[in-house]
Amino acid sequence: MGLDIRLPIGLLFSVLGLLLSGFGVFSDRAIYQRSLGLNVNLAWGIVLLVFGLIMVVFGNRRSENQHNSADGTGRSAGGQQ
Repeated sequence: MGLDIRLPIGLLFSVLGLLLSGFGVFSDRAIYQRSLGLNVNLAWGIVLLVFGLIMVVFGNRRSENQHNSADGTGRSAGGQQ
């Protein structure tokens, strides 16, 4: 069946996580005084990036399984039935 929704969502979260993490790394430390010195942009950027990568991995895994079942061989990626 068409496009798995996990792929575009995973890519979106990964890109946003990279942008937010980059902002957290290169921004001025003075803006984090209100958050008790915790770099929230870096922390949440990493969270978004990890979530996005997990979504992409699960989306790719499902598309590979559909490709193998549509192949008609019934074999998994390991080559066993």
